[in-house]
Amino acid sequence: MAFPVFLDACVLVPIRLADLLLRLAEAGTYRALWSNEVLDEVERNLPKLGVSPEKAAIRIGHMRREFPDAMITGYEDLVPAMTNDHKDRHVLAAAIRGDAAVLVTANLADFPSSALAPYDIDAMHPDDFLLDQLDLHPISTLRCLLEQISAHRNPAVSADEFLTRFARTVPRFVRAVRSGSHFPR
Repeated sequence: MAFPVFLDACVLVPIRLADLLLRLAEAGTYRALWSNEVLDEVERNLPKLGVSPEKAAIRIGHMRREFPDAMITGYEDLVPAMTNDHKDRHVLAAAIRGDAAVLVTANLADFPSSALAPYDIDAMHPDDFLLDQLDLHPISTLRCLLEQISAHRNPAVSADEFLTRFARTVPRFVRAVRSGSHFPR
């Protein structure tokens, strides 16, 4: 079984980041986990970024269909015992119920180590997570990234254009990719 990783809503909203994370999960480099609350939060926040509510619903429906084993349920009874930021206690509770080893979030301050340590879960920024994926699975990670860039057709973008935009979200990962001799520039 692949390494279980809980994905917070904040890493599933930015389309480039979400796309790469989902491609990596599909490639089997890790097992993606989330909850209905997380997906509901993603669906609520996408329209704030200009995604129509219809397209947001389609995206969430696609995620549910393509990753049926990602859904974690039955964590609600754990929420009151969580000591992290109150608005993200459901995230930690679901990660615990899903037996996640890592929780990927851009909101690291909401998940202090004191709240995570009793459950042996680490919180990681998506930049660090993708760097780990590149170290552990370089061929799969680069293949997924190249496929993602190739699939970007409306409008088509060069690898350099794509990476320049992606660097706003995961700058260290993009630097590592660009420094490799195995990636087209």
